[in-house]
Amino acid sequence: MSAVAQPEFIRVCGIDELTPGQAAKADVSGRLLAIVRVEDGTVHAIDDECTHGKVSLSEGEVDGCTVECWLHGSRFDLISGRPTGLPATVPVKVHTVQVTDDGDVLVALAD
Repeated sequence: MSAVAQPEFIRVCGIDELTPGQAAKADVSGRLLAIVRVEDGTVHAIDDECTHGKVSLSEGEVDGCTVECWLHGSRFDLISGRPTGLPATVPVKVHTVQVTDDGDVLVALAD
């Protein structure tokens, strides 16, 4: 029986650095992510590039648990990465987020 590799978590920022309802851009090991703290306080991380327009999702509007691309209006679910509004049809990668008791936001990158 082989051991399951544990994901490597990397500190991205402090929870107090994230404004609820807004996205922030983060470079994690050379990969650009959109980090979003939604109104209920949970934090999500997705790839920062829209799969349709190739522009930064961290510059888009957050509505509930979705982010909308500012260029063509594609929307993406922050939990699944699936597009919830056209013209995008390809999901974005979703990354695992943990918030420590000390308020550090940690991200483990998806493959």
